[in-house]
Amino acid sequence: MAKTGGGPRRILDVGQCDYDHRRIAGFLAKRFDAQVDRAHGLDDARGLLENERYDLVLVNRLMDRDQSPGVDVIKSLKKDAAPELSGVPVMLVSNFPDAQHAAVVAGAEPGFGKADLEKEGTIERLSALLD
Repeated sequence: MAKTGGGPRRILDVGQCDYDHRRIAGFLAKRFDAQVDRAHGLDDARGLLENERYDLVLVNRLMDRDQSPGVDVIKSLKKDAAPELSGVPVMLVSNFPDAQHAAVVAGAEPGFGKADLEKEGTIERLSALLD
């Protein structure tokens, strides 16, 4: 997917609690000069994706408000016929290998866990999509 034209990278963060959203958004802003918007679930994410252009969508393993599975959000976004929804790279934020595997099977890029946020492997995965 093409990067947003010349400005900061745009990332949509879906389903994170306040603390984790601030931590992830701060890291992405500092490391990638990214603007990070927030959604709490699939409906919020769809609305933003239909009206804004994003370079990446990060999805939490469990949504912060209703604890629904993030992989369900990924499946819904990836099966959508609209390219502004299905064409955006998505990563799962989870430390659990089985959840990461399920997300990749659903169409996500290999993601990362919160514990690995600032590690080299995570930076490399993010750089491949954002640099």
